[in-house]
Amino acid sequence: MWADVFSEGDLYIAETDALVGAGATWRSLKAAVEGGHLIRVRRGHYALPHTDRHIIEAARVGGRLGCISAAAHAGIFVFDNSLTHIHVEPTSSRLRAPHDRFHRLGDENKDGVTLHWCQLRNGEDANDHSIGLTDALIQVLRCQEPRFAVASLDSALHQGLILPQDIPGIFSSLPQDVQWLRTRIDARADTGQETVLRFILIDAGFEFEFQATILGAGRVDALVEDCVVVEADSRQYHDGWDAHSRDRTRDCELAMQGYMTYRALYRDIMFRPDRVVNAIAGLLAANKHYRVVLL
Repeated sequence: MWADVFSEGDLYIAETDALVGAGATWRSLKAAVEGGHLIRVRRGHYALPHTDRHIIEAARVGGRLGCISAAAHAGIFVFDNSLTHIHVEPTSSRLRAPHDRFHRLGDENKDGVTLHWCQLRNGEDANDHSIGLTDALIQVLRCQEPRFAVASLDSALHQGLILPQDIPGIFSSLPQDVQWLRTRIDARADTGQETVLRFILIDAGFEFEFQATILGAGRVDALVEDCVVVEADSRQYHDGWDAHSRDRTRDCELAMQGYMTYRALYRDIMFRPDRVVNAIAGLLAANKHYRVVLL
């Protein structure tokens, strides 16, 4: 019975009235919670046990998924979705702790959640458990580091979840000190790390072509100074012998044409950009194409 109620309209959190309308009683609800078949999120609100913890935490607090939590739920890249970001209406009250519905929310029991108190630009796009994607991206651009925020925006554009004509509206809701990020948007980025790699190359002062096409080798993530091919590797697309064989074959083709290849690991791109810059600079020096780079 419970699954039938939640399957209607893709509900994640069901209110008591909906469950009673489906035939539940207060006794059966109590038994379902005690038996682990339902979670009582907060007074009058229930969820199935397998429900995403971010949705449960947001509902328990008294808000909805916001910022990177809403973006990740929509299927776009976010750098770190370990903490729950919750949108709360400015007039909201009676908020609860994210892990204890019996206690009011306070600074001492936020338990790592991040609250976003603000009016929504497109409130009609929100639903019971999450704000809309354009509002989520507005919050992401205010909240996250520039390189990671633009990576989320690129991801949404690349997947067609937002359109280029949505960009002016998003940035019209942002302060002046964030407007420069608009020049860094590139919907061609297949992955978040490609966007971050592009930030690294721009900030280091390298001349490069993003997603260049090289005859006989196909498209590469970046061609730096016309001689170093930089690929943003990750386990998702480069794991297994077949993938390694394909990568090495292409590296061989590039080498025969005089290009050097550097496959930058995800962890270096995201956490150690200095290693990426120094590796590229070393290859440029070895190829006698080195130019002064301002760091």
